[in-house]
Amino acid sequence: MKTILSNEKAFIIRTERGLTIAGTRITLYDVIDLIKAQYPPKLIRDKFNLTDEQISAALSYIETNHTQVEAEYQEVIQTREEIYQYWEERNREHFAKIAAKPQKPEKQALWAKLEEQKAQRTSIKP
Repeated sequence: MKTILSNEKAFIIRTERGLTIAGTRITLYDVIDLIKAQYPPKLIRDKFNLTDEQISAALSYIETNHTQVEAEYQEVIQTREEIYQYWEERNREHFAKIAAKPQKPEKQALWAKLEEQKAQRTSIKP
């Protein structure tokens, strides 16, 4: 079920994914993630391949309905974390078994590279 929420010339719609920019699969929560990461609007627009009108409508809607959107955003963040924790827990034993398997000599260089990339990602996370 879609509900259309008018916002000047463009539209923000409510779908099963939440508040979404009409004609895209981009949610306002995706936009907020980048706003909170201090991306400028033009970079957000380019990253999601939006028109000037779409990014303007999204930013305007977020500003106008800040309290409601922020509350929904916090719910989305909580749900993301719960899903992440669920799959971490569920796959922990499986990943431990994989890690315990002996590495084939021809793939040791590949594993070393993967571990290096994993260490870099871990050091970047807030």
